[in-house]
Amino acid sequence: MLKPDMLISQNEIKSTIKKLKDEEGYNLLLDITAIDYLKYPDVTPSRFGLIYILRDKTFKKQIVIKAYVADNNLNVDTISDLYEAANWAERETFDQYGINFIGHPNMKRVLNHHQFVGYPLRKDYNITDGQICTETEDLMDEMVPLLKSKGYSQDDLEELMLLNVGPSHPASHGTIRNFVAMEGETITACVTEIGYLHRGFEKACETHNYSQVIPYTDRLNYCSAILNNIGYAKAVEDMLNIDITPRAKMIRIVIGELSRITDHLVCNAANMVDMGGLTNYWYLFAPRDKAYDILSKLTGARLTNSYTRIGGLEFDLYDGFERDLNEVLRDVEKAIEDALSLVERNRIFQDRTQDVGIINSEFALSAGITGPNLRATGVAFDLRKDKPYYGYENFDFDVVVGSHGDVYDRFMCRFEEMKQSIRIIEQAMKEMPDGPINVGAPGIFLPAKKDVYGNIEGLMNQFKLTFEGIKVPKGEYYGFTEGGNGELGFHITSDGTGTPYKVKCRPPSFYSLAAYAKIVENSMLADAVITMASMNFIAGEFDR
Repeated sequence: MLKPDMLISQNEIKSTIKKLKDEEGYNLLLDITAIDYLKYPDVTPSRFGLIYILRDKTFKKQIVIKAYVADNNLNVDTISDLYEAANWAERETFDQYGINFIGHPNMKRVLNHHQFVGYPLRKDYNITDGQICTETEDLMDEMVPLLKSKGYSQDDLEELMLLNVGPSHPASHGTIRNFVAMEGETITACVTEIGYLHRGFEKACETHNYSQVIPYTDRLNYCSAILNNIGYAKAVEDMLNIDITPRAKMIRIVIGELSRITDHLVCNAANMVDMGGLTNYWYLFAPRDKAYDILSKLTGARLTNSYTRIGGLEFDLYDGFERDLNEVLRDVEKAIEDALSLVERNRIFQDRTQDVGIINSEFALSAGITGPNLRATGVAFDLRKDKPYYGYENFDFDVVVGSHGDVYDRFMCRFEEMKQSIRIIEQAMKEMPDGPINVGAPGIFLPAKKDVYGNIEGLMNQFKLTFEGIKVPKGEYYGFTEGGNGELGFHITSDGTGTPYKVKCRPPSFYSLAAYAKIVENSMLADAVITMASMNFIAGEFDR
C-alpha cells in the first residue's frame, strides 16, 4: 500500500494519483496547491512544490502528496480527467503560481482577472502592484468550444440566446457570473466566472502573525464565521501539538453548532424567497437574528465574531448564556416547524424542488463536493463522525442523508441537520465542564491583564506575542473540520517564525460552484436559480 504523505517526482504525479484512486480508493480530491520556497530557510531541490490532498472512500484516511517541480519546467500532467475537482483546482494553482497543467481543457485564470500580469502567491511578486481590470471578458473562448463539444455547428450557435446571470443580480447569491446559452427556457451550456470578491486572503496571511489571521477567516463563510475560526485555530493548534482545555472544546462545539444552524437558516430562507415564499423567509430569519444577539453578547460582534484564539477562546460564557441559548433553540425548532408546515405537503413546492438540480453521488465525489450537498446525494460523509474531533464521537446525533440529490433533498437535509445540531448543543450544555478556557502556555496565549500590568514577565510575554507572534514549528500540515458547507481545510506551511509562510484554505463552496455549470445543463433557467440557492454558495468563501 502506498504510504501517506508521499514525496514523488514531477513525472510520477498522474500515475501515482491514478493508482491511489483505482487501487486504494482515494476517490475524493480535496485540494491542489503549490508552495514557493524562494524565501524558505531550508534548502529544497527546486523552487516550487506541488501539493495534492486526497481522501479515501471510507472518508477516514487522507493523504498529502508532494512533488517538487523543476525550475526550468513548470509543466505537469493534468489530472482533470481523473477528478472533476481538478479542473478549477489546477486553474487556481496556475493563476496564483504559474504552474501549467498539460492537457487541461481550459488553462486560464480563475480568481484573478484576465488582464492580471504575474503570479501573486509567488514570493517575489510585488504586493503593492495595483492591477485594475479595465475590460470585461466575454467568455466566448469558453462557451464556443463547450457548445461545439456538444455537437452544435457555427450556424446553430446563431440560433441560441446567450444570457448573463450576474455578477450583480438578485438571483446569483453572491457576486457570481453565470454565462448561459439557452434554447428557449432551457440551458444548453453554462460557464461560471468568479473572482469578483477575491481579496487575497492567502497573500494577506503571509504578512500577519498566526493570531492576526483569525479575523480574516471570519470573512470566508461569513454566515458561520466561528466555524472558520475553529477550523483555522485547530489546524495551528495541531501543528503546535497542544490540546485545548475540555471546557474550550465543549464551548467550541456549542458555538460552532449554533453557527451551523444560522448558516442553514440563511440557505433555506433565501432559497424560499427564490421560489416566492417570503413568509418562510421571515419565519426562519427571526430566530437567526436572536442567535446573532447571543453571539454579539458573547463575542462583541454579530457577524464576524473573531471569537476563537489559538489555544482557547477570547471569552467564557456569560451569565445567562444557557437561558438565552435555550430560548433561541426553541425558536429555531418552532421556525422549522412553521416553515415546513407551509411547504412539506405543498404540491407547488414539491414540483419546484423534486427532480430539480439533481447531483448523483459519483459526480459529487469526483467534483470534490462535501457537506450537506454531498450528503443529500446519499453519501454519509461527515467529519464529525468519520474523523471526530473535540469529542464529537461521544455525542448522540445522526448523519442526515438524502436519496436523490435534488433541491428537495438539499432543503430537507439542512432542516434535519439543524435539528441534529440542537441535539448536540443540548448534550454539550449538560456535560459542560468547569475549568479554564485557555491553555496555560506562555509562548502561545496572551497573559492576563493583571500580569501584563503587574509583573515584568507578563509584560514581556505580551510584547513578544504581539510583535513576534506564536512560533509554530517548521513543517507543512493539513487540518480539517466540518464547516457549514462541508470539509473546511487549511494547509499551512511554517518556517518556524511567528508568521505563516503560507496558508491555503480549502473552501467547500469553491468545489460545489465549480460543478454547478454541469449540474444545471439541460435545466430550466428558473430551476437553475433555485439550484444555486440550494447549494449555498458563499462568495467570501469561494473567492477568498
